[in-house]
Amino acid sequence: MAEFTKSFQGQLLLDSGQLAGSIFHRTVVLICQHDAEGAFGLVLNRFSGSKVGDAIEADLPAGLRDQALLVGGPVQPTALSYLHSDAFLPDGNVIPNLSLAHSLDALVELGESFSPTKKLRVFAGYSGWAGGQLEEEIQRGAWVIHPASLELVFQPDPTNLWREILRNKGGKYRLLAETPDDLSWN
Repeated sequence: MAEFTKSFQGQLLLDSGQLAGSIFHRTVVLICQHDAEGAFGLVLNRFSGSKVGDAIEADLPAGLRDQALLVGGPVQPTALSYLHSDAFLPDGNVIPNLSLAHSLDALVELGESFSPTKKLRVFAGYSGWAGGQLEEEIQRGAWVIHPASLELVFQPDPTNLWREILRNKGGKYRLLAETPDDLSWN
């Protein structure tokens, strides 16, 4: 097991091309929490095909009910997590001005708020790593690390987020971004 030396909280993990055939193929994962005990992250670029209102039976405000539900990862697919930001809330528990939460009551409250700068993404499930597991995966090159930002987390259409970040990194990453899903297409 790799020794814990650095937290990757607030970083994005991008499939380095080694995760083909896995649920993490071409994903961008935001590491929300990371310490010696393990890591918790959310996949930012996988839509579930459902809306938040399809997954939650509570009385939700229309704007929240109709929002697309993302797949945060393979662990506990019925667990609810969400990321939120607002210009009026400068502190964050993930990165500055970005917080992770799980409370349904607080989610409904956020959905009812009228702040023009509010941003919110809701996820079903999450990505989790036991102590040392994430460090080992990074060491063997499974992930490309990139700093998170509010712009990347709340990308209007995150389906191309993996490619966009890699293209912007340039060099070998740009080549990786241009590689087709199936190499026989080359």
